[in-house]
Amino acid sequence: MTHTAAAFDPRTTLARPDLAEQALEGLVRAEVYREVTAMQCVTPVASIRIRPDSVSEQTDQLVFGEGFDVLDRRAGQVWGRARRDGVVGWVASESLAATVTPPTHRVSVLSAPAHASATSANVVMTLTLNALVSAGDLENGRAFVGGAGWVDVEHLAALDQFDADPGETAERFVGVPFQAGGRTALGTNCTGLVQQALYACGLGGPRFCDEQSALGRGIRSESVRRGDLVVWNDHTGVMLDAERVVHASSHHGAVAVEALGEADERERAGGSEAPVFRRVTL
Repeated sequence: MTHTAAAFDPRTTLARPDLAEQALEGLVRAEVYREVTAMQCVTPVASIRIRPDSVSEQTDQLVFGEGFDVLDRRAGQVWGRARRDGVVGWVASESLAATVTPPTHRVSVLSAPAHASATSANVVMTLTLNALVSAGDLENGRAFVGGAGWVDVEHLAALDQFDADPGETAERFVGVPFQAGGRTALGTNCTGLVQQALYACGLGGPRFCDEQSALGRGIRSESVRRGDLVVWNDHTGVMLDAERVVHASSHHGAVAVEALGEADERERAGGSEAPVFRRVTL
């Protein structure tokens, strides 16, 4: 029996009535099924949008080195799914390359300048936290990153080296502007902030509040500690202790540290139910 696409989350299911990825044949109904083409982000940041244009809503972002599985192409845009968090949407084709280079390191700071040479002060690109890079030659305290330039070694971490505390990582974003669909030091929304903190700690980082509310294990409010997640209906953050949360807030227009009680009062006034608390670390 063939099910309809309604049984799947459209935010993360690579399927439309006219086209779906081959892996979904027999699971969702579509006119045509096709294999995806693997591509890789080669710009510091690339928007994932709901329609194939540069002005529609941004639902997510790719950062340098992340994979994107492409299923459709239209007027300089490609439609597919981000490999890291599974979000489906449209990306400008100029931000992607067909050659996929396996990463060896990730960027471990909010912003990592890539220089023209091992000794140059000229910055040719700025990579963002959790960008995936392939580091090669070492010279003058810098590593050559293909497609970007020379990056200070201290700004990189091996793929098996992680931050220990999501709260510390999230706190580094304080002051970063709020941006719908964002997840970088140029701008982030609440789920993007939490996602980046989780990635930096070697943890899975889904993109949406309902997904983040199911991470780890549930805990009671009186047991909250640093690094736990707090998730309302449409908002999320990382606890710094039992009473303070760091979150990307449209109310504040930036990533801010706030008393949990104040944030909770505002969210409930907006119609949210009581938040859930999730422990994602040991």
